Amino acid sequence: MKRVLIVGAGLTGSIIARELAEAGVPSLVIDKDNFIGGLCHSRRDEESGVDVHVFGPHIFNTSNERVWEYVQKFDRFAPWINRVKASNAKGVFSFPINLHTINQLFGVRLTPEQAVKFIDEQRDKSIVNPKNAEEKLLSMVGAQIYETFFKGYTIKQWGVSPTELSPDILKRIPVRFNYDDNYYFSRYQGFPMSGYTQWITNILTHPLVEVKLSTSYEKVMKEEFEHVFYAGPLDEYFDYVEGDLSYRTVTFETVRGKFEQQGCGCMNYSDLSVPYTRAHEHNYFSPWEHHEKSVLIQEFSHESTRESAKIYPKRMEHDMKVLAAYMSHVEKEEGVSFIGRLGCYRYLDMQQCVLMALDYAETWLKWHSGELLNLPKMPNEV
Repeated sequence: MKRVLIVGAGLTGSIIARELAEAGVPSLVIDKDNFIGGLCHSRRDEESGVDVHVFGPHIFNTSNERVWEYVQKFDRFAPWINRVKASNAKGVFSFPINLHTINQLFGVRLTPEQAVKFIDEQRDKSIVNPKNAEEKLLSMVGAQIYETFFKGYTIKQWGVSPTELSPDILKRIPVRFNYDDNYYFSRYQGFPMSGYTQWITNILTHPLVEVKLSTSYEKVMKEEFEHVFYAGPLDEYFDYVEGDLSYRTVTFETVRGKFEQQGCGCMNYSDLSVPYTRAHEHNYFSPWEHHEKSVLIQEFSHESTRESAKIYPKRMEHDMKVLAAYMSHVEKEEGVSFIGRLGCYRYLDMQQCVLMALDYAETWLKWHSGELLNLPKMPNEV
């Protein structure tokens, strides 16, 4: 049996490689970078010994039993609750918006029932069909909460006014009328105790999986393999023939000191006067370890270039037109599947990557065996 080629040693590509290997299909996994893990890559800070999430904090969370059982096959996950704080000119607040946040911001002592009514009075009820993110937030929580927590942060994060963003980006912003400050609703949350890079290395460790780093994909490679799973940028694969899809990227500044510097794992900075969007103290992400020194990393958001890491697909109106043009090329491309955040040009968190990889590997194996007539060129939405 000829091998398949998997372009990208991140989470999606690694799981597909493992699942195909378990079914007897050999693969070569390549990555242009010199490390495993993609955006999940972690490494030890040389000065402090702290395990640092290189591309920003990755708190694994899911309520999907299948996903949770799968990820723990390759390392033990230690439980951890993400309790985010938001810092601005008015103070430091619990985030996402909950009863504590409401009472602190407005200087009141409301019960849950009173808070529901209070926030309803804050909302801009004249906005029935929000046309953009600003209108969506004003219709959800009103002007004061919007101005305090969301406006400045959104401008820094996306590089545009909230009036230019789709209201759809706000589907996941909860408002709670109790004192629950758990950032996620997910049943399971935690970190792999050996670190993300080792966890993904464990996924890739199989006799039928070969990994080559510092190796870029070239289209002539396709001829050597039975199939290609491509997790790189979609527009790059087609030589940018339809133009560039836009992304935001992040850069980081490290502040070292004695533990603790910030007092929590994740702190959002919502005022425009602070140039970074958030800071994360990585000691908190491995509480089973002890370190005398702390690693605090400040995160700055920028527009991505072809050379920089592509992290957040912007999916603006223009991007969706460009994406539609690329999809016509995708459908004509034989022997290639486009996977992952970059290959599909979708925002995917870790649990979505796991589920996408498991489902698509199963679909490909059915197609390969003749059980399935047509193979989708991209995984379905998850």
